[in-house]
Amino acid sequence: MEETWTILKVLQWTTDYFRRKGLEQPRSDAEVLLAHALGLRRVDLYLRYDQPLRPEELARYRALIQRRAAREPTQYITGRQEFWSLEFQVNPAVLIPRPETERLVELALEAFPNEPIRVLDVGTGSGAIAVALATERPHWLITACDISWDALLTARQNAMRHGVQDRIALVLSDLTSAFRPNPPPFHLICANPPYVGDAEWKTLAQEVARHEPLRALRGGGPDGTAIPIRLLHEAFPLLRPGGMLLMEFGKGQERPLAHAARQLPEADSVDVVRDYSHVPRILRVRKGH
Repeated sequence: MEETWTILKVLQWTTDYFRRKGLEQPRSDAEVLLAHALGLRRVDLYLRYDQPLRPEELARYRALIQRRAAREPTQYITGRQEFWSLEFQVNPAVLIPRPETERLVELALEAFPNEPIRVLDVGTGSGAIAVALATERPHWLITACDISWDALLTARQNAMRHGVQDRIALVLSDLTSAFRPNPPPFHLICANPPYVGDAEWKTLAQEVARHEPLRALRGGGPDGTAIPIRLLHEAFPLLRPGGMLLMEFGKGQERPLAHAARQLPEADSVDVVRDYSHVPRILRVRKGH
């Protein structure tokens, strides 16, 4: 007699398999992929533990298991990632939005709570920062730029998904090279530039190093600060007097980046903000009036 594979039994088997493969979140990955294969929400799995799976459902799930076991990120397999309580479409053309980047969104919203402003999101990728800001501040005018055309197409899909496409202008640009500083157009510049250094690159998880876009990761040089420092110099002249630049950075980069920011003409204040794990994460630079 053929074995019956229920939702619970399949989850238990997959969790054990992923654990043996060394995956960090074996149960979570098993649940997310099974829900995706069955077209359900994760919570629905708990309500249907005894439901047997049909052969075609098992085959579909098995294919997803093989991809995850080969270290393809779960988010690329499902094509989805949550950020700022919004669901974003993701694919290998864009970085997977990280929870720590939500701290940057928080700081932006706190800095300009009421006034209508012009915002630039540099290296927008999936559009996570731009779309999150647009949903929170309907009166802001947001420009989002990226060097990748495929990333901009993904950002456009996400803007449309959340109904903010009319308030986000998408621009193909290598950092801020597409913009001119006379007069300075922006009150706020947000950036999550490539900042992985040569040394850190060797330690990255396979999911990141083999699958996420290289151009969006590597910041240049041993410590990864080459592109962030270049961005500081290029972006700061685009800020209006009294404006603010918020830039995410990597582990151990706060001192060289804060030093570079303090050398900027018209930099009024420079400070480093920690993320939810108390790791230095965001460089905040204000321009003098």
